[in-house]
Amino acid sequence: MTTTLRPDGDEETAANQGRTRRWHIMVNGHQVGGLRTTAWPREGYCAGEISELQVTEGRRRGRGTVAALAAEEVLRSWGCTRVDVMVPAEAEAGLHLARALGYTERMRSMAKSLAELPPLPAELTDRQIGPDEYPAWERKSIAGYRQDLIDSGFGDAEATAKADHDHRRALPDGPDTPDTVLRYLLDADGNILGCLWVALRQDSLPDGRPLAWVMLVEVDPGQRGHGYGRTLMRLAERECLAAGVHDLGLTVFADNGVARALYESLGYRVTARRLTKPLL
Repeated sequence: MTTTLRPDGDEETAANQGRTRRWHIMVNGHQVGGLRTTAWPREGYCAGEISELQVTEGRRRGRGTVAALAAEEVLRSWGCTRVDVMVPAEAEAGLHLARALGYTERMRSMAKSLAELPPLPAELTDRQIGPDEYPAWERKSIAGYRQDLIDSGFGDAEATAKADHDHRRALPDGPDTPDTVLRYLLDADGNILGCLWVALRQDSLPDGRPLAWVMLVEVDPGQRGHGYGRTLMRLAERECLAAGVHDLGLTVFADNGVARALYESLGYRVTARRLTKPLL
């Protein structure tokens, strides 16, 4: 039996200047499922993604494997040097397939529904990151994100391009970007302990409710181990509830066990795993 991909309609423009196409999975001319390929060409790199993979007939016959490999060839032809797949937390079969094809887990998405306003330690305060402070904060944040990408398997040039692009897309107006929380956490003497960045309406849930997203929680290296990361997360939850947003998500790098343990202790649960693979 021969498994191939057949276009399901024309190629479309994806969000953020990408390109995307839906495909039928065919076996000897008979449709047995489908998938989508998406690419985001950027200066210095091109990222790809395989999504919506579903085999509706003849599961466990290797059709998903062959279809995924064919999708990788599509993304190569589109100039992609890396491909990601997002696997829902409950999709054990999808996770097994991705790992069998050489994908490694890079990030986890986690989320929590917010109800009660969490308390903050009385001796700590917070304030907005001012416009004069923003350039230095931005440089440090981009550098930290770049290093995280390198640690997760990206090459230097690819990580540099992605870190710069992602950061500037998320904050097009800098500290004046709408629905954005940028705050420093301070001790009683006004010393900076860490920083917080939250996008208050990053996305929406299937029922239309807004979903906020923690973009960055960073405790200064010399201040770690004192629970300030937990305080910053509580501050994020307070900011969301004050804005009328009751669902908060975040992404954590898979190898950051300390952060994962913190989020789990605060009630955040894994919703999806992002796995990646270089296209050689």
